[in-house]
Amino acid sequence: MKYLVVTIPGAADHPAEELGGKTPLEAAKIPNLHHFVKIGKLGTVRLSPDRIEPASDTSFFNLLGYDADKLYTGRGPIEAANLELKLEEDEIPFRMNFITEFGGNLADPTAGRIATKEAKALINFLNKKVASGFVRFFAGREYRHVAVLKDAHGFQALSAKTVCPDTIVGEKIESHFPKGPGEELLKKLMFDARLLLQDHEVNQVRLDLRENPANMIWLWGQGKKPNLEKFADKYGLSGAVVSGIEYAKGLARLTGMTVLDAPEITGDYETDFHKRGKMVLEALEDKDVVFCHLDECDEASRAGDLKTKISALEAMDYFLFSKIKEHLDSDKDTRLLVTAMHAVPWKMRRHVRDFVPFVVAGKNVMPDEAEKFSELAAKSSELKISEGHELLGTAFFKN
Repeated sequence: MKYLVVTIPGAADHPAEELGGKTPLEAAKIPNLHHFVKIGKLGTVRLSPDRIEPASDTSFFNLLGYDADKLYTGRGPIEAANLELKLEEDEIPFRMNFITEFGGNLADPTAGRIATKEAKALINFLNKKVASGFVRFFAGREYRHVAVLKDAHGFQALSAKTVCPDTIVGEKIESHFPKGPGEELLKKLMFDARLLLQDHEVNQVRLDLRENPANMIWLWGQGKKPNLEKFADKYGLSGAVVSGIEYAKGLARLTGMTVLDAPEITGDYETDFHKRGKMVLEALEDKDVVFCHLDECDEASRAGDLKTKISALEAMDYFLFSKIKEHLDSDKDTRLLVTAMHAVPWKMRRHVRDFVPFVVAGKNVMPDEAEKFSELAAKSSELKISEGHELLGTAFFKN
């Protein structure tokens, strides 16, 4: 049997007055997602860990079947793994965001979704001006990068509590700086970068174009490399992940799965979803389990953009889920799992620890009476999974 997992992080939401009391999933035209519900089983799951702040990477961690509450060590080492960085024992990877600081507040945790080309120019600049035997910078995509700091005094010297910038938008930066061992070093590094970045040509052009500048860096999510059992050893199956997002690719590498790097989003939904759909179906020919990670709803929700969120849902249904439906119709030896992974209400613009819908369809799945892929319909289901890391096993190996 072949197994296909499609994640739509951030798709789940709360009812909105703007939609007549409906959620985006209820308002969007998603006939193919509803079709999977009609031929399969609908359930609800909480993939966000109990003891960690809700976030995309911890939800995906649990989705793969690894208990984030026990095994998760931070976003930094996951994204360092994606970049395949070779680190010494005394080197600690941090996730580094380019952010927009304005009036002492964190105005934008994505620096206006800065283009990767611009971001790489700033990373090169920081490496020339700031990098030393103590710190190095490594480019990722857009606003998402990695800083590696050397801890000459053992990990405890850089174990300050750090905060994800998505959770403090509009708030005073000084209230959320790292706190604990190493805090002064981290704050100095961020302020030194601030002085350098504000006058850089890239940011001057962005200001001229009325775009948010990448005028500061934010360090967070540091940790040591997690010790994870290989996916093939855990399940006896080969796996691949199709994604353009760093944490998804990093976890794939840490668990020994094949990474199929999805191209950067162009904004042309037909092209974007067609390419990913083609990659997924081709990967299923060679791998037992393929994960397809779609981040558009998450990004739209964190930007507070309801219209784009609904447009993304409808486009992925029309251009991608339609192809998956055709595949299920023609190949009766495939089982499908689709999950919203976690909720990001577009008005709140941050992750919340809600139960979210999932559907299992395909080989040997007997349908229930549900008809819609939505939060309300899922709540009525008797299939409820509280321990998120159990979802994959329940959906694929216990039905």
